[in-house]
Amino acid sequence: MFNILPTTEMFSETEAIVFGLYHENKNHQPVYEQFNDALDGALDQYIQDGDISNDFKQISKIYTLNQTSAKRIYIVGLGKKKDLTPQRLKTAFGPLFKQLQKDQVNEVSFILDSFQTDAVSSVQATEALSEAMVIAPFQFEHFKTSNEKPGVKIESVSLLSDENKGALEKAVDKGYALGYGVNTARHLVQMPGNLLTATDLAEYSKTMATDYGFECEILDKEEMEELGMGALLAVNQGSTEPPKMIVMKYQGKDEWEDVVGLVGKGITFDTGGYSLKPKDGIVGMKGDMGGAAAVLGAMDIIGRLKPKQNVVAVIPSTDNMISGSAFKPDDVITSLSGKTIEVLNTDAEGRLALADALTYAKHHKAEKLIDVATLTGGVVVALGDWVTGAMTNNQEFFSEIDASSKVADEPIWQLPYNDIYKDKVRSTPIADLNNSPGRKAHAIMAGSFLAEFAEQTPWVHLDIAGTSNAEADYDLGPKGPTGVMANTLATYILNL
Repeated sequence: MFNILPTTEMFSETEAIVFGLYHENKNHQPVYEQFNDALDGALDQYIQDGDISNDFKQISKIYTLNQTSAKRIYIVGLGKKKDLTPQRLKTAFGPLFKQLQKDQVNEVSFILDSFQTDAVSSVQATEALSEAMVIAPFQFEHFKTSNEKPGVKIESVSLLSDENKGALEKAVDKGYALGYGVNTARHLVQMPGNLLTATDLAEYSKTMATDYGFECEILDKEEMEELGMGALLAVNQGSTEPPKMIVMKYQGKDEWEDVVGLVGKGITFDTGGYSLKPKDGIVGMKGDMGGAAAVLGAMDIIGRLKPKQNVVAVIPSTDNMISGSAFKPDDVITSLSGKTIEVLNTDAEGRLALADALTYAKHHKAEKLIDVATLTGGVVVALGDWVTGAMTNNQEFFSEIDASSKVADEPIWQLPYNDIYKDKVRSTPIADLNNSPGRKAHAIMAGSFLAEFAEQTPWVHLDIAGTSNAEADYDLGPKGPTGVMANTLATYILNL
């Protein structure tokens, strides 16, 4: 699909050619000058008439009328050159790829030099371009019986550059892998709960493991009972669907050491149990496995790029239903760690499932833990749907995850974690912990509960309840599941 060609090919025949345009003097931008000359000054006239914009993210389309070998020219507005970063460039490419899809373009050439600055290398531009190409025009599968045709996909991309071809090819592979990992997570979150049960999620994981050569372990209910996974099993009590504890191991080093544990909440549908959600709040709860989806998206990326690291992915999966056998407020359960938990809220089920998963990740020798979960409505109240809430017991480790989130352009914000909150989750007269001290600081209480199972292991908690779903189309994707944190998790592993 991708071809790396020298810049001398910029006037070769193609369906569409793309270059960037900054606010700076257009006469100091060589690619613009060359095409302006080829079109007898028409680009200058288009700018004067307002048909071409160099404002950030603005896409201008010009028909060449056979004056050049390209049928159409697409100009990407980049704003001020000093403001451009790899993250902003990826965002600018989003509207472009949506426009190319709308125009049914299947062959396109990019002049990479026009996207380079002192802050953005050709390699970074290539990675941003290839990732945006995968995620921006992404379309969700549906179950309609109408004969709707999927959008036309780009079949051929030429990158015109005189930079090192091998480095650019690696950047293409990385950006492409990151994009597909995000789309993997999006696809899984979009699936309805009756079509993506814990068993289905386990089968999906087994297929991925086979494709990428991961070691895979799926624990069934009987095995969990033998091990004493009382927290996850309690959540599953009301369901007719069996629970699964999903484990995938990727070994990129000679020895199984320095293992990073990725733990994702896999609640395939959440009614809230006896702490029942209201009718408006229950719609969309098929997405309560967004943390599991992010982990699987990250593992998809890891499988494609094969870094020299060791990773164990652990996903506790079940639905949270109501029946005569369902767990209820006031129950006391015993987790895999041996710690007892008083259940005060059955809608705080995700943290119970994650408690056993964090402990099990440590059983697989995880020396660092990152959990991802659509955990609390409280984080949405605190941070909206733009920023992921984060907590940690190790500031150095958090700084590494924070840096990866900035590279991925998936912002996170650290919430406090101290003895005040520890005391709240330990405040119960009949057990070691309670699973929900109340509404105050709800997002922090959930993270503080999980910290009791991370214990001394360096740990970062990511609450994606707000950021896992977009309420409207955006530059890099459609309305719906975002696949958030798949990129951040993989970026952290790739950069170790």
